[in-house]
Amino acid sequence: MLEVQELSRPQIIELLERLDYGHLACSLNDHPYVIPVHFAYDNGEIFIYTTEGKKSRILAANPRVCLQFEEVIDNQNWVSVIVDGEAARVTDAKERERILGLIVAINPTLTPAVSIHWMDNWVRENIEVLYRIVPLEINGRRAARNTDETGQLVPSIDDTIQ
Repeated sequence: MLEVQELSRPQIIELLERLDYGHLACSLNDHPYVIPVHFAYDNGEIFIYTTEGKKSRILAANPRVCLQFEEVIDNQNWVSVIVDGEAARVTDAKERERILGLIVAINPTLTPAVSIHWMDNWVRENIEVLYRIVPLEINGRRAARNTDETGQLVPSIDDTIQ
């Protein structure tokens, strides 16, 4: 039987430092909106790179967000973390440059998007936006180590986050 256990704060921080992809939820007028995002974690804060659009309009009106990310090996070997926080648009040029460096370092595939501006099918310029998410509450869970039919320990994702 699968047992679900709470992650410790150090285990959660290790995942935040190692992983770079999750789902960001925001809401406006009781209408939730969830999008996949790449993120960077640095010194207790989470940074998101995106382009201006629906999410930026929502965040301007309601900065409360939820970031969910996970690492799944299989149905019995996984970890999942939920970060409730507040998002603030980063406008200071020096800080934007520092954050952009963090994001590109963990996700080099963003480099072309960072380097150019382009127009989409609706002739709307895509304006780069950086957000700082200050965590207000962080919780994480993992599948507990299990044994197989012979009583042997089955490798768990926990082995990678110690």
